[in-house]
Amino acid sequence: MRYLHTMVRVSNLEDSLDFYCNKMGMTEIRRYDNEKGRFTLVFLAASEDIEAGKANAAPVLELTYNWDPEEYTGGRNFGHLAYEVDNIYEACETLQSKGVVINRPPRDGRMAFVRSPDNISFELLQKGEALEIKEPWASMGNTGEW
Repeated sequence: MRYLHTMVRVSNLEDSLDFYCNKMGMTEIRRYDNEKGRFTLVFLAASEDIEAGKANAAPVLELTYNWDPEEYTGGRNFGHLAYEVDNIYEACETLQSKGVVINRPPRDGRMAFVRSPDNISFELLQKGEALEIKEPWASMGNTGEW
């Protein structure tokens, strides 16, 4: 058995691609439009997998956009996506500078949570050991749900 992808439904493809690609740093590797089924599938790879030439072998994120409007509440009971980052503080600073709310700051130097425009939770984990605890993250409280 091999893990292939995680699928999330999105209500606005442009907003979602802005979040996942421009803010989270992912790359679109393929797209499938199905006129009969009235949906678009967009597959995204993590930057490290792109750099390592493993984009088509590593697990990817599938965005499913249904052309007919549908309301998705609470991420359809979806838990979260987890991604490893080289530096948790730099990752959070970059996201924050792009207008992304850090719902659970990396107070422990190891873990943070943010949410997509469709309220999908993203867990960001420090690669390797936790970084030394530092401000302003150590004193920052949670914002909203994560």
